[in-house]
Amino acid sequence: MVRIISDSTCDLSPELVERYHVTILPLHILLGEEEHEDGVDITQGEIFAWADEHKTTPKTSAPSQERAMELMRPFVEAGDELVCFSIASGMSTSGNVMRLAAEELNASDRITVIDSANLSTGIGLLVVEAAIMAGEGKSAKEITDRMEELKPLVRASFVVDTLVYLHRGGRCSGLAALAGGALKLHPMIQVKDGVMHPEKKYRGKMINVVTAYAKDLEEAMKNARPQRVFITHTCTDDQTVEAVREYLEGLGIFDEVLETRAGGVVSSHCGPGTLGVLFIARE
Repeated sequence: MVRIISDSTCDLSPELVERYHVTILPLHILLGEEEHEDGVDITQGEIFAWADEHKTTPKTSAPSQERAMELMRPFVEAGDELVCFSIASGMSTSGNVMRLAAEELNASDRITVIDSANLSTGIGLLVVEAAIMAGEGKSAKEITDRMEELKPLVRASFVVDTLVYLHRGGRCSGLAALAGGALKLHPMIQVKDGVMHPEKKYRGKMINVVTAYAKDLEEAMKNARPQRVFITHTCTDDQTVEAVREYLEGLGIFDEVLETRAGGVVSSHCGPGTLGVLFIARE
């Protein structure tokens, strides 16, 4: 049997994790000296409250090798094969931790680690596709080969309510020119080849910004695979999320419009009010 593991940056909801039988390896969120596991014992609200109080961005780190081994060992002992997904290698050593864990378990021949070259549900889209293939009885090699084909077709982007968090964390060097006097802007950030790039900039209230952002994606979405699209956000108000959902449903392109809250890693670096629309393009 092929099992699917992803680090917690895939930002799949507990319902989707259960539906697709995915196992999650949590990254770490560091609030000063306090260490937490992403999605386990820390909430978005706690992250933002701490960040605002201390005027700094929480640090994040990859899982420990021991934690990865603990997660993988039962599957290895059961004779399963594992296909594992990590956040883009330029953003975290999570994938390398998984590879080292596989070596330590003497199971490198049965554990494949895929560098998603993405983040958030840009990873989640691949994880879901892999899980569906695993459920259909596909081999680890078939799944891995297909994921490499799909990786460049993932369309991951988001708009942020504030640049403060990204600026503090220095996670997106291309934003440096925008950061100084332009912190009131709401840029669209795209993820390509594992790197975040600032694109179009918006002004105004976030409900108008995210609606304009979604409309700017319409042409690209007309060439999307129709199975699903994600709305992924960080503590964005319900009215704003619902406006984007209604717009996407009204296009009649997607079979499912899925909403997820971003996990602690994305929240720590992007801040509250961030919203993304993510999908896979047709081949």
